[in-house]
Amino acid sequence: MQRLPDTHRPTDDRHCEWRAIEGCLTVNGSPLGELLQQRGSPCYVYSRERIDARIAEVRAALPRATELLYPVKANPLPALLEHMVGRVDGFDIASGGELARALASGMAGERLSFAGPGKTDDELAQAAAAGALIVLESAGEAQRLARIAGALRPRVALRINPPFDLAPAAAQMAGGARKFGVDSEQAPQALGEIGRLPLAFEGFHCYPGSQCLDAAAIIETQRKTLDLAAGLAAFAPAPTRLLNLGGGLGVPCFAGEVPLDLARLGRAMHELADQAGARLPGARLTLELGRFLVAEAGLYVCRVIERKSSRGKTFLIVDGGLHHHWHATGALEGRRHLHFPIAALCGRDARPAAGELERVTVAGPLCAPHDVFAQDIELARAEPGDLIVVFQSGAYGATASPAGFLGRAPAGEVLL
Repeated sequence: MQRLPDTHRPTDDRHCEWRAIEGCLTVNGSPLGELLQQRGSPCYVYSRERIDARIAEVRAALPRATELLYPVKANPLPALLEHMVGRVDGFDIASGGELARALASGMAGERLSFAGPGKTDDELAQAAAAGALIVLESAGEAQRLARIAGALRPRVALRINPPFDLAPAAAQMAGGARKFGVDSEQAPQALGEIGRLPLAFEGFHCYPGSQCLDAAAIIETQRKTLDLAAGLAAFAPAPTRLLNLGGGLGVPCFAGEVPLDLARLGRAMHELADQAGARLPGARLTLELGRFLVAEAGLYVCRVIERKSSRGKTFLIVDGGLHHHWHATGALEGRRHLHFPIAALCGRDARPAAGELERVTVAGPLCAPHDVFAQDIELARAEPGDLIVVFQSGAYGATASPAGFLGRAPAGEVLL
């Protein structure tokens, strides 16, 4: 019988393996086969239990005073956002649409942090009215905000583009020339400009990169960020009360990747918090964790439509594709040659497929050559009607995909 892939922190399986009851894959006790019969395929399935377990794990590892922000972009499903309220300390948002979703979820406006290099005047006005912390990405944005906010005196932080990056991260967002933030060498001038405007300065924001599995690299980057912020604090128009260290904590998605050593990172952050207390008295440390909190809590499930052979190769054509889960094609971070963990489940009861493994390509239904989830991988034999499960699918799924491509219907989403 096919063994489900070791996708979730293989060195620590206390809460990380998807449970099988009487041989059937279940999500929080609900048999996946029954769920798909009710909901149809393709469908995203998210587990509250797994999200809560990850949040508890993070809270236990990090200093007690560290604030956790959940970036709405990772997964903005309304039910999931409502679940996050009270479990995290606030939301990171990056658009007016995310602002509206965050407020609708019940998260208080003052618990929102609004970052992004292209905020419109309307978005700035809405964020200021909601009481959100507005992360300024340029001196020009500061001037626009002051002009349109009137007597509100909005809360602001300055995003810094540092002279360093997070080298092992899959997505680089700092160092060199970037659209994000103010270059560190220009920050003193920008801070002086903020001080001349009717804005309430609170602190600094720095997000060097995303999807990093190297704890040592994250630790070193956080130390450099503290050094940078402590130096710039002398130019700030008010005491520094916030240092947003970004996030970047990754989850293993591809073969050979090793889970992040959260315990090591936690020990280092305790030391960092002590140093920050001495160098930036009264400043709170903040982390933005999206993928790390929800990616492993999600499955994307689709159904085999056809088996076909082409010049000696076997293709499984499924009813879901890149229009639902672009990230799983490897496209989001430029790794099309790799694939997320995948398993085949048989029949209506969704049991792990039995029989010998075969080498197949799992491809979506779109009339596009790049609509492929995995190429030449080994899976147990699957027939039309059987299910294909893509793990690590709780983050950057439906809303990070080109849903309008070829006019296909959207995937279902359910939080259990």
